[in-house]
Amino acid sequence: MKRRVAAVGIVVVLLASHHRSTYADSPSQAPPRPDSPSTKRPIPDYDGRGPPRSGGNPALWLPRLLLSPVYLVSEFLLRRPLAIAIPAAEHADVPRKLYDFFTFGREHKLGIVPTALAEFNFNPSVGFLAFWNDAGFKNDDMTLHAEGWPDAWAAAIFTQHIQLDRSHAVLVHASAIRRPDKVFYGLGPESLQSSQSRYGVNSVDAGGAYEWRFWRSSRIQTAVGVRDVSVYDGHYGIDPSLLNEAATGAFPVPYGFGREYTAEYNRVVGSVDTRAPAGRLGSGARLEVTGEQASDLRNTPASGWLRYGATAEVVADLDGYGRLLGLSVTTLFVDPLGAEPVPLTELVYLGGDHPMPGYYEGRLRDRSAAAATASYSWPIGPWLDGSLQLAVGNVFGTHLAGFDAGLLRFSGALGLSVDGCALSSNPECQTQGFQGSPLELLVGIGTETFDHGGQVDSIRVMFGVPHTF
Repeated sequence: MKRRVAAVGIVVVLLASHHRSTYADSPSQAPPRPDSPSTKRPIPDYDGRGPPRSGGNPALWLPRLLLSPVYLVSEFLLRRPLAIAIPAAEHADVPRKLYDFFTFGREHKLGIVPTALAEFNFNPSVGFLAFWNDAGFKNDDMTLHAEGWPDAWAAAIFTQHIQLDRSHAVLVHASAIRRPDKVFYGLGPESLQSSQSRYGVNSVDAGGAYEWRFWRSSRIQTAVGVRDVSVYDGHYGIDPSLLNEAATGAFPVPYGFGREYTAEYNRVVGSVDTRAPAGRLGSGARLEVTGEQASDLRNTPASGWLRYGATAEVVADLDGYGRLLGLSVTTLFVDPLGAEPVPLTELVYLGGDHPMPGYYEGRLRDRSAAAATASYSWPIGPWLDGSLQLAVGNVFGTHLAGFDAGLLRFSGALGLSVDGCALSSNPECQTQGFQGSPLELLVGIGTETFDHGGQVDSIRVMFGVPHTF
């Protein structure tokens, strides 16, 4: 498994190197024929950090002091070896050969890239990411991401992104997942790590969306869709199933377990973002508001729910070269719209791809959540970034009922990631918000509530291509 994941990392970095270095200086020029050598060009900035500045920025001294162990690792084990390895690989024309192997057609608009993900305490996965740019017509981009593990689980998602013009796009998606190793610890802010249990989910989701991007990086997206979900007893290793752990009195069986529902949903996402749309760099502020109304078609009108939330974020570029310091606050809520409670899989959660990534996905679940995050990211090498996230927060009852500073938890996560647009052949990847799947390494920790001592009781380690489902 380690060899497979390492191979994916090498392919991603080298493909990114070839794609960006070949076309960045002349985006309108057609790609070279597969049988021709790469075009010669001026030597790029392989560090990706800009020219050195005399004296440095005083604002960076404190972060550098606090993060000196992280700096030593990123500088001497990652950045400097990459600055040597990538030019050597380009000199031998290795990126072009790999690029031609994984992509097809004269303009390289089709391709299949192997993917893999290993996360501690979960089933691993292997799969592929296939893409077809300008599939039916210009600016019609399709992707298929499929992963799984033999006799354990399988999932796939198909997406179609149609760029109508620079500001308007239509998106279509369909996904299916069968996974038996989801974690559950009970509901509420004081759920215990020792209550770890497993449940399974089968789900199918299909829908469409319309997106309008306006001033700078601001956007409004509306979406409609249908998802069918069933929840059942799961398994992984020696962990008990949800029903077996509930039988010990650790927690009550949550509503929605052992039943199937089909939800029709309507979603709107609106954000005002002052940052320039051309890339990830730059200082600015963002306010994003989301809302989703859903009805269970099997039990309408008794069962329905409303999910909503907001995130406020400020980001400061400390030196103009991508050293970003950010502060954000997120609140999430879900309310029933009928007589039936909200199903387990529709409750608010923290961890995983949500705020507080030091926890497993779904480690904390309830009717509402609040989290504050301080983040710092910096360039390590070409298309490779480091990130540090420190967060406090937790889940609570209805509308943050029972909120107390003593019930907050701490989450810390250190990560490395390849630029999400590194493999996209679309020169407007960032402006359109269409990002490929980056390669990511994440190591995180989560603690007990501060009232219970705040000791570390959760460790999360993940390496590979993050799932898009």
